[in-house]
Amino acid sequence: MDNRRIKALLVLADGTLFEGYNFGAEGETIGEVVFNTSMTGYQEILTDPSYKGQIVSMTYTQIGNYGTNPDDTESRSPQLEGFIAKEFFDYPSNWRSRESLGHYLSSNNKVGICGIDTRALTAHLRDNGVQMGIISTSDKNPGSLLEKVRSHPGISAFDLVSDVTTKEKYQWNESLWKLEKDDRHTSHNKLNVIVYDFGVKRNILRHLAETGFNITVVPAKTPPEQIMEGADGIVLSNGPGDPEVLTYAVDIAKQLLGKKPILGICLGHQILGRALGGTTYKLKFGHHGGNHPVMDLLTRKVEITSQNHNYCVDMKMLKGEVELTHKNLYDGTEEGIRHRDIPLLSFQYHPEAGPGPNDSGYIFERFREMIERQ
Repeated sequence: MDNRRIKALLVLADGTLFEGYNFGAEGETIGEVVFNTSMTGYQEILTDPSYKGQIVSMTYTQIGNYGTNPDDTESRSPQLEGFIAKEFFDYPSNWRSRESLGHYLSSNNKVGICGIDTRALTAHLRDNGVQMGIISTSDKNPGSLLEKVRSHPGISAFDLVSDVTTKEKYQWNESLWKLEKDDRHTSHNKLNVIVYDFGVKRNILRHLAETGFNITVVPAKTPPEQIMEGADGIVLSNGPGDPEVLTYAVDIAKQLLGKKPILGICLGHQILGRALGGTTYKLKFGHHGGNHPVMDLLTRKVEITSQNHNYCVDMKMLKGEVELTHKNLYDGTEEGIRHRDIPLLSFQYHPEAGPGPNDSGYIFERFREMIERQ
């Protein structure tokens, strides 16, 4: 049977209904519906652990035309709850492709819907905010689906980090992929860095390896006393969900402050903000995409950044302990801070891209320089 012609429904919590066709696995899935404005990189988006608990709609229309490959994944498998596309192509044309997108989703039991007006969906979420939604190929009753999605408590009720973090610590030494020479191992590692895995993307680890670090990745709940010896620096990674429920992570961050140089990225940034005494708040529809302009207030340069977050740190609550270093030029929200007294850099956006532009890769060098100054 041609999988693309199986009818599928998308129902939002406010009762909005979209009718389309299934691709990937058949079945039913519930998640918070968000939109991503990247024009490429759907495989990195699918495998980004930060999307755990969410259904992602791509604003770019043609999805699937370059297939998938094992080198560009950001984790071991797709992490999101569901996938939405306007036009789905299951006949990839790309010399690096090893598997079609449809087969990749199906083999990982991830439900997709295509053939809907993603422009209308994006406009609806932009105007009304992100909300829970359900995709189904089995239940075709909109009223029944609406009841199911409204009975869901929302992703803020869950510790999603526990679902995506590593169970055991491990070493990482794979560097960035290079077209001219597929050599993904670096030989100049000198500094030791501990990465707290709240849902870490592999491209963060690749950039750290490229910058000259020996990398040890540890589970999210690892006590600080177990990792301090021999560590030159600590990274708090990206990850999914609401930072307010991650009280254990905030407690860990409080114990780490001032002990070692720290780099925070995305959720790690929000955890640090709360550890410093600040609060976090939820954006109306979040920042998800590879085209967000951010100004480095130290150099006044503007970089185009990759972003994926629904929450921000409220700078007003940090009482002058930190300095704002980066600002979003779309909506003025904070994107980066540094502490005035202790070695700490923290960024809301994703300097490792994957997908996205490479403007912000210098941040890993800036982190290394901070460590070397210590």
